[in-house]
Amino acid sequence: MRVADRVRIAIVGSGPAGLSAAARAAELGLSHLLLEKTDHLSDTIYKYQKGKHVMATPSALVLRSDLDFEAGKREAVLGTWDRQAAKVKVRYHSEVRAIEGEQGAFVLTLADGAKIEAETIVLAIGTQGNPNLLDVPGVETGRVQYQLDDPGDYVDEHITVIGSGDAGIENALGLAADAAQGNIVTILNRSADFARAKSANVKLLQEAAERGRVTIRLETSPAEIRPGALVLDTRDGQETIRCDRIIARMGSAAPRRFVEGCGIRFTSDDREAFPILSPTFESTKAGIFVIGALAGYPLIKHCMNQGYDVVEFINGNRALKPADEPLLKAKFARFKAKRSVDQWLELLRSNVMILNELSPLQMREFMLDSEVRSYKPNDVIFERNDSGSSLFAIAQGSVLVEIDPADPRVTVPIPQGSIFGEVGLISGRRRGATIRAGENAVIVEVSRTAALKLMASVPAARRAVTRISVERQLLQLFGSGLTSDDLADVLDTSEIETVRAGQPIIREGDEGQDIYVIRVGSMIVEKLIGGRPVFLNYLPAGSYVGEMALIAGGRRTATVKAAIKSEVIKLKGEAFRRLLRDRPKLLDKLNADMADRQNINTFIESRKDSFSGVVDLYSQTAAFLVENGIGEATDVLLIDEHLCVGCDNCEKACADSHDGLSRLDREAGRTYAHLHVPTSCRHCEHPHCMADCPPNAIHRGPDGEVFIDEKCIGCGNCQRNCPYGVIRMDSVPPKKPPLLSWLLLGLGPGPGEPGKAWKYKDKGAEKPKKAIKCDMCAGIRGGPACVRACPTGAAIRVAPEEFLGVSRLERDEP
Repeated sequence: MRVADRVRIAIVGSGPAGLSAAARAAELGLSHLLLEKTDHLSDTIYKYQKGKHVMATPSALVLRSDLDFEAGKREAVLGTWDRQAAKVKVRYHSEVRAIEGEQGAFVLTLADGAKIEAETIVLAIGTQGNPNLLDVPGVETGRVQYQLDDPGDYVDEHITVIGSGDAGIENALGLAADAAQGNIVTILNRSADFARAKSANVKLLQEAAERGRVTIRLETSPAEIRPGALVLDTRDGQETIRCDRIIARMGSAAPRRFVEGCGIRFTSDDREAFPILSPTFESTKAGIFVIGALAGYPLIKHCMNQGYDVVEFINGNRALKPADEPLLKAKFARFKAKRSVDQWLELLRSNVMILNELSPLQMREFMLDSEVRSYKPNDVIFERNDSGSSLFAIAQGSVLVEIDPADPRVTVPIPQGSIFGEVGLISGRRRGATIRAGENAVIVEVSRTAALKLMASVPAARRAVTRISVERQLLQLFGSGLTSDDLADVLDTSEIETVRAGQPIIREGDEGQDIYVIRVGSMIVEKLIGGRPVFLNYLPAGSYVGEMALIAGGRRTATVKAAIKSEVIKLKGEAFRRLLRDRPKLLDKLNADMADRQNINTFIESRKDSFSGVVDLYSQTAAFLVENGIGEATDVLLIDEHLCVGCDNCEKACADSHDGLSRLDREAGRTYAHLHVPTSCRHCEHPHCMADCPPNAIHRGPDGEVFIDEKCIGCGNCQRNCPYGVIRMDSVPPKKPPLLSWLLLGLGPGPGEPGKAWKYKDKGAEKPKKAIKCDMCAGIRGGPACVRACPTGAAIRVAPEEFLGVSRLERDEP
């Protein structure tokens, strides 16, 4: 065996974590060797695009390292490290292929056959060498790349960046930075939030979009790569855009085979799982320590601190506390229980289901963005109709949910380890019930940003939140005295499926007995009559379908397809049949619902010869409404043009109810037959405008209205994210004088939109603008002013499920 070196500490990987560890070892005079597989230090930073601005976040965290680091250009950061690493012993072109042996006598085998003997090993190899690959038809064309070295190399191209993390955002910004290059840049985000990215990067991206330099496509994913084009799955169906090049920055995963080959166990079998580590970074293989991105801590400052700390730990300094210790200690200072930070973190991790698979390092990062509080019995945590989008986890004790607003004594308990508040997190709705502590309790409040980041980066946490939210949705939907235990078998076999707009989940004539619950989005139901599809019904989120074939047998009697991009819970027919057998009340409920749907089918069949023309017109009208956003609406304004006289009383009434600023444009929008859809908020089930509101100023009211409160800072994100153009930015005018002052003294404008002179009567600096949109006249007696002011009854506000459905033809018949 050719032994090239013998050291106390072998450090594998020269990124920020490994380089900082080597610098600390050099400072302490410890025998060490830094192994780097390339010919330069810090390959991950080296591969950043040229000129990239490197951030030094979190700003509140103190840097603990023998190397300097501050925010700046990539080249400046690398130059500083190259100079300061002169004292470090580095071996380049030294890729480690295998690690064998035990603590005190490890042998590292390199690609060139050389052997390195070490007492301890620090793995700081990162994950960038193992990127998540794009898997869509056409990927073999070679137009997909997973790295961007120099944005200046690309000129006059249509480039699509796939990925919503910092790397994807920074690549998109770099490609669009110089207008002279002529690139048309689009970035795809399959969700509505940039949960994984730094807030500063998200802000820069939004500013670039506002200037027209980048196109942001939310809730969009690639479907197929074609020559010169990319097919997208969007919330409204498939769309094809021009695309010359794709840069996929979809994250990466640990090189699991190599790491497990070293004897290190992971937290789970998930591809994105991390190694199991102690608070001192030691893995399950004694003597091998893991730091940096491989440990789940990708931020540079965190990595450098870990490099410093791990060498101190190896050198026997067990009293050293991580650099974030003071920040975390302050969070637990209010508690009487005398626990260390590590003990608190372990208590939270082990007691809260969604945190079970986080490493100690991930727990520290998680708690920096979360708050933990204690509650006494009957202390209110939040009240019904409170606004809020944070998630709560029960670390100790239990809470009580008041399910009857008229009688707070009627409660349902939520036990230790579970979560609550997930409805506000997922949909942005106001709190649906008052929740108070059932006993002495310790509750973790997780901000929306931290919760979304947790779900995006930890698959086990995402599954736990999903299971709990699905369970509660099913209990609420089916009622019938069901309990969580009753649903266990159904939940264990259930699946969450994403359905693109227009895609069927059930086809008429097919066999199948599964039940589908609409979790997000909406569905339309169609039946073939005389060879033509007839629109039967509209099903919003919270509905279910598919019970007819399960209970009555036979083939599917209608087609059910997504009105917009939707998400459904697929409940296996066999498991659900067992549930019906054990719970007769549930079977009675489904039989009643099935009877209503069978009546519609019977009605259509009996009248198909006499009113097929009417049905055709109705089906086409319904399809038009769905195409214009009704598919995701909870409340929509429609105008019957047979009755409308064009008086504009609706606009004037809206303006007079909202400081002179109308939220309605009657003439704008589209018309089909006699129905006009004006430009007015649809109050979507999952509002796009909420996706990126920095001050969290957009909420859903108790009656479903989506409104903007006084915290609005005028950033314009909601306006850009709304696909229906119903939000505008405008200066808030001064308060209007009372009506009598106008009548008697001529002060101010009259009812309706104010004149420009009044609106801008104060000379000087332009007034800051804020977002303006319909709030359904929340808090105003009588409801929406536009409807009340219409002299002919042409204006109506309706919930789509009440308006759309061929059963209306039966009800409306004379």
